[in-house]
Amino acid sequence: MSDEHGSGVPVNLSPGGRPLGQRDPHASPVQRVQVDLSAPQFQVAAKNPKRTERTTLVFFLLALAGFAGFGAAYTQNASNFLLGLSMALGLLMFGFGVASWGMFLMPRGPFEEPRALMQTTPEEKRLFLGDFESRGKVAIERRGFLAKAMGAAAAVLGIVTAFPLIRSLGPLPKKSLYRTKWRKGSYVTDINNRRVKVDDIDVGSMVTVFPQDDVGGAISQTVLLHPQTTDIVTMTGRETWAPQGFIAFSKVCTHAGCPVGLYEQATEQLLCPCHQSLFDIYSGAEPVFGPAPRPLPQLPLYIDSRGYIRAQTGYDEPVGPGFWERGGTT
Repeated sequence: MSDEHGSGVPVNLSPGGRPLGQRDPHASPVQRVQVDLSAPQFQVAAKNPKRTERTTLVFFLLALAGFAGFGAAYTQNASNFLLGLSMALGLLMFGFGVASWGMFLMPRGPFEEPRALMQTTPEEKRLFLGDFESRGKVAIERRGFLAKAMGAAAAVLGIVTAFPLIRSLGPLPKKSLYRTKWRKGSYVTDINNRRVKVDDIDVGSMVTVFPQDDVGGAISQTVLLHPQTTDIVTMTGRETWAPQGFIAFSKVCTHAGCPVGLYEQATEQLLCPCHQSLFDIYSGAEPVFGPAPRPLPQLPLYIDSRGYIRAQTGYDEPVGPGFWERGGTT
């Protein structure tokens, strides 16, 4: 059959005389049909649905309590036992709740229905659409309180699992990678927080020292050497930095941050045992072997009137591996 403009193109018409796919403008809109809850597609496996609903709700509430308990235990630095117990309780109860809901409170199936005629009436289409729309929604909406309890438990789990990603990263480094605790006038102290005097260090010996307000600090740790009894000048501009042969360098290796803990007195070199970097103390701890890319920063020293060794100022560059920009007073 040709269209009304005579183009000769065949047009398939419905029995009502309209092209197929074109909706009758006079037809009433499709209405959503709420299928009765007694329909077979809504029958559940639980023999006592109300009791099963209460049991499932208890599972979700216990899961919520377990996740919340984990969050509280984590913020209080509780033992690993409490952390594991609370998280295990939350996950176990959450799993029981989901399994209980899925196994006993969801519609059973599969369903078999007699095959209808291929040709359907508008009323049958309307009923089919209503039935299709309602099945999934009714199965969930009729037990909305369980969905809310499950959602609350899942939300608490999502929050507490974010705790390790935030809190366990530790404090922000801020300026600690650029600045140590060495300041103008800082006393040189040993690991026992005892101020070091010139008579405490024999010629040829080495000791690890710290500023008095950061004893044991990983960034502030410094090696104090006494290779000779006269002043040492490692480079121009450092004429006063090593009085009476006392010279100090950062103990944090500029390669990977390992402690430079060995002093080879015969060669006057510092050795990092991690990757075998060698530093010549008389050339400002310039690396002479190994992967270290730059010298160890030197700490300027002076000796006060009572014989205590003190810092003229902090390091004039960042200590440790040089992945940051060099510069600034540290």
